[in-house]
Amino acid sequence: MCPRDCHVDRLADERSLCHSGRHAPVASVFAHHGEEDCLRGWNGSGTIFFSWCNLRCVFCQNWDISQTDAGRACTAEEIATFMLQLQEQGCHNVNFVTPEHVAPNVIEAVATAVPKGLRLPIVYNTSAYDSLRSLELLDGIVDVYMPDFKFWDPDVARRLARARDYPEVARRAVTEMHRQVGPLKMGPDGLARRGVLMRHLVMPGMADDATRIMAWLATEVSHDTYVNVMGQYRPAHKVEGRESYVDIDRRPSPEELAEVRAAAEAAGLWRFAR
Repeated sequence: MCPRDCHVDRLADERSLCHSGRHAPVASVFAHHGEEDCLRGWNGSGTIFFSWCNLRCVFCQNWDISQTDAGRACTAEEIATFMLQLQEQGCHNVNFVTPEHVAPNVIEAVATAVPKGLRLPIVYNTSAYDSLRSLELLDGIVDVYMPDFKFWDPDVARRLARARDYPEVARRAVTEMHRQVGPLKMGPDGLARRGVLMRHLVMPGMADDATRIMAWLATEVSHDTYVNVMGQYRPAHKVEGRESYVDIDRRPSPEELAEVRAAAEAAGLWRFAR
């Protein structure tokens, strides 16, 4: 189900690091107007935010959702109802946020919602710490994959997210996502219909990591990869005011953001999100 491979029986409601049992923990459901233009459109992206991310990023800005018991466990029928309600509100897609540890629940919910009239594109908004087996099960179900490739250095991933294998897992996951749906394609209305929308959160002092990620995307995935170079990092959760994380206890500078964008362009990437 997830790269941590905890060996618990989720069907029997057993739990491990992600604190999730038989049913998926849903923290919030709303029309999100802060996503990329091609997702939010004019009516918003229909976001379903799951609790208990399978990473433990020390800088997480949503830690009160992603690393706590926010929300409640919801059945497939309940999640399907949320999806249909978002569709009725006019949302342009259903956007599953932090779904890595509940991929089977996502499949179950979509299978419940489609016979009831769901017709929106499915967006899989992920940290890229995804099991290859789960992604293979999602083939033909997810329309838009939106992974955030965070770190290239395994030691950095271990220190900041408790997942030394993250870079290897992310490369494997993004490659599989691209195999399934290819580069991002828009409809005539400018909204995303199918493909990979790649995110990278620029962090202070880590431009070298970002440069390597951009080079890998251009050479090993596709020059046509649609990329959002994100500049909204800020010290949060366990970082702010902590001496042990003083190196990332600041926002990235304009120069660092420009360096990452220039590295992406130098690598051959040309499609950037707004």
